[in-house]
Amino acid sequence: MNEFTRAAVRETFAPTTAIENVAPQVDGGRFAVKRVEGEEIAVTADCFAHGHERVACELRYRGPGDTQWSGVPMEPLGNDLWSARFTVDRIGAWQYGIVCWVDHLAGWRDAFLRRVEAEDIRLAARAGAELAAESVANADGPAREQLVAWARHLRDEADPERLRGLAMDEPLLALARQHAPRAGASQTVSYPAWVDRERARCGAWYEAFPRSMAAEPGKHGTFADLEGHLERIRAMGFDVLYLPPIHPIGRTRRKGRNNATASEAGDVGSPWGIGAREGGHTAIHPELGTAADFRRLVAAARALDMEIALDIAFQVAPDHPWVTQHPEWFRRRPDGSVQYAENPPKKYEDIYPIDFETRDWRALWQALREVIEHWIGEGVEIFRVDNPHTKPFAFWEWLIAAVHREHPRVIFLAEAFTRPRVMHRLAKLGFSQSYTYFTWRETRAELTEYFTELALSSSREYFRPNCWPNTPDILPHHLRNAPPEAFAIRLVLAATLAANYGIYGPAFELAENRPRDDVSEEYLASEKYEVKRWDVERAGSLAPLIARVNAIRHAHPALQSDWSLAFHGTDNDQLMGYSKRAGDDRILAVVNLDPLNVQSGWITLDLEALGLEGASEITVEDLITGERYPWRGARNFVMLDPRKSPAHLFAASRGHR
Repeated sequence: MNEFTRAAVRETFAPTTAIENVAPQVDGGRFAVKRVEGEEIAVTADCFAHGHERVACELRYRGPGDTQWSGVPMEPLGNDLWSARFTVDRIGAWQYGIVCWVDHLAGWRDAFLRRVEAEDIRLAARAGAELAAESVANADGPAREQLVAWARHLRDEADPERLRGLAMDEPLLALARQHAPRAGASQTVSYPAWVDRERARCGAWYEAFPRSMAAEPGKHGTFADLEGHLERIRAMGFDVLYLPPIHPIGRTRRKGRNNATASEAGDVGSPWGIGAREGGHTAIHPELGTAADFRRLVAAARALDMEIALDIAFQVAPDHPWVTQHPEWFRRRPDGSVQYAENPPKKYEDIYPIDFETRDWRALWQALREVIEHWIGEGVEIFRVDNPHTKPFAFWEWLIAAVHREHPRVIFLAEAFTRPRVMHRLAKLGFSQSYTYFTWRETRAELTEYFTELALSSSREYFRPNCWPNTPDILPHHLRNAPPEAFAIRLVLAATLAANYGIYGPAFELAENRPRDDVSEEYLASEKYEVKRWDVERAGSLAPLIARVNAIRHAHPALQSDWSLAFHGTDNDQLMGYSKRAGDDRILAVVNLDPLNVQSGWITLDLEALGLEGASEITVEDLITGERYPWRGARNFVMLDPRKSPAHLFAASRGHR
């Protein structure tokens, strides 16, 4: 059988190689894995063939705008496991997959080297010549000439030792393998990856109500007033300034103070009751300022290397223009009225939910997309989405994909405090970041279990946590009537366990701890329903600690991602130890979970996780206090007084300094 016929017959065979257990991938490639620009995607798979056949594998990938696939050879890790990686250097949609084929040349060389009798060596060399000739058909230029000569020498040479030398010629073997037909090749589906800009991976968020930023007590704040706070907020180290809805607020069924169902004269209502005669989701509340004022705020924040994020709440007040312009977008009760929104036990009498199952859903969906595009046009590239779990999955998949096709820099944060599978589905559908249950996790065991899931399970491929110790809706019970030390502890945990975190602005830095009642998580005199005046210069503010922690985050790459998180044992449940690492940058946190008492104990370091395996002497420098300690080995003593510092944030290094 000549070389042409032999190769042709092989191409008619069904694939004889197998590819299994490709990682990373989400639901068999139904959804995209997530990365940020400049990161790698390390791909592994089980690749094999029947019997003793050797295989070769290639990782193929292409990014936004690429018309051709790039390829990188995969390396064997043993037991049929193969690995390769590639760097995603642009934001947008990527694809990758694996090709595996029988590597007859590698199998031939392995068998050749086991030959000892002269005639066996000659026959094996002739078999190699046939394989080399198959590669000739796929080569040209100098490569073709080299392969033709190699095949001829393998076929014609009689001396066993010279033949052995020809078989051992690594460059020629590699050249032949490069051009060999890929016999019995198998190929996976193309797995999707979505690559965001770096802000999706790491950022500190600060939530502020513009209407509460006026210097004069009782006066409604404006964008200009908020602009005056930008340098203060940036000085605390925040990257994103997040604003609740900035639209006109409905007057019908407007909420009063403390969530009263009836408002009184002068009550400003909840910003989430969106829409009035002044306009809807693309309008600005007149008392906040004009569109030009808003654009000026966005530009001023950008000049300080900070971004403005807007709240997107797809719901309306009863006097939103859509209620009369598009009555078909709202579901009616038998008496013709619209049922207000509910999220038991919470009731929102001032809000109408939108009917996403309306027969006019195409027009509705397009109108909602235009809301996002309007604010992108005003300079906004980050959106915090309110209650996305109450809207259809199909809508979010369509909307986010449509926006990203034109605006791949846009980041969406899902505010979905709901069942785990629903939260994870939203992340799979395209949300860049997700709120978490951190707000309610308190004990060392709870925090360790939850962050092990977030940072180390397969869900990290698509679910990026953004941890908030409080929100305007949530004063968790461990912060109710709690001392400032409790707030300090939650700050350090959020800011170091997660690369993305946020606080509900002045309320947190001033340790606002008064609950409305003994049952709900609402604040007393909640800012959601009234204009506040925060004394941000008040003595005892947590602002200096917040600024220090954020400065540490900015200075240390170890705290700018989640995947290196490792936990270290302590003999005291009130002390929590964990670390993150990026190369030689190592941050070891030890947090006192008790806001009232000094806690002490012994921490046992996982030296391998820290990249300090075998170290007998270690220096740890507390980046909060500046104190430095010489430690010996893995087991060391720690003591923390919450009145002095809630935690140690150690930079760890080998040796004593």
